[in-house]
Amino acid sequence: MKMVVLDGYTLNPGDLSWEPLKEVGDLEIYDRTAAAEIVQRARAAEILLTNKVPLSQATLNQLPALRFIAVTATGYDMVDVAAAGQRGIAVSNVPEYGTDSVAQFVLALVLARCHQVEAHGMAVKSGQWQTSPDWCFWNSPQILLSGKKMGIVGFGRIGRRVGALAHAFGMGVLAFDPATQSPAEFSNFKYTSLRELFSQSDVVTLHCLMNDQNRGFVDRSLIGLMKKSAFLINASRGGLVNEQDLAEALNSGRIAGAAVDVVSAEPVRPENPLLKADNCLITPHIAWATATARQNLMNTTVTNIKSFMAGRPVHVVNSGCLR
Repeated sequence: MKMVVLDGYTLNPGDLSWEPLKEVGDLEIYDRTAAAEIVQRARAAEILLTNKVPLSQATLNQLPALRFIAVTATGYDMVDVAAAGQRGIAVSNVPEYGTDSVAQFVLALVLARCHQVEAHGMAVKSGQWQTSPDWCFWNSPQILLSGKKMGIVGFGRIGRRVGALAHAFGMGVLAFDPATQSPAEFSNFKYTSLRELFSQSDVVTLHCLMNDQNRGFVDRSLIGLMKKSAFLINASRGGLVNEQDLAEALNSGRIAGAAVDVVSAEPVRPENPLLKADNCLITPHIAWATATARQNLMNTTVTNIKSFMAGRPVHVVNSGCLR
């Protein structure tokens, strides 16, 4: 069966092996694929693998051989899943592969906001400690997490893991999730409304999938409820946040800071207002990218493809609209 990987470099920049996929069928790998190249490269593909290359209805209509799309990620908003279903094309994702990786990175962002470790390390190398009249110095407030509250929007696998780590730091945890109401596995926790979460939390972190209903929902009205000392963390999807509203809140001192691993258009555009916003740390969408997480992603993708070829597809996200 002909398989084409549209953006393989994202998943495997060279430290993993494609051999398990090559054993399954005829595999053609492209590191990157521009929009204008998709149809030409994928025209003969029966199975198509994509991480972030978009597959619109117009594109899918030009791929007559296509039977299955394997999204090498959890989020699948880059694929028009309804249009695929109308064509009888199943779409699978990888629902769990980097829970620990993302959760660890979120805490790294929180700690970066609390301690500015890199900035202080650079200050030492620049000579500020050598010339200090005191035996220690700090250029930013040092913030203790114990006793503070972590607000988690989206309490699925990653949200729960972030909550457990926050609990280990001595934080209370508030969660909002309209779909999940099972209790947490740790104490000092409660479900709450979105407005209460934003108003009471010292750190707000986003862990929800993006759709048309929640696009840009973190706007000036919600940000305006936050404590002036609070931080906003986003390692989910950049489009969940109204970036102009967040930049204005940061520049006016309405909140203390933000750390985002995702932005609305990636790679980040020069005009993105967060690039010039005060107290805003931006990292290049790397929370998921540990080698262990990417290997898990590769393994499950292979399983998804083998299951489809055996007539028992798993992790199908458009089963409700398949013809």
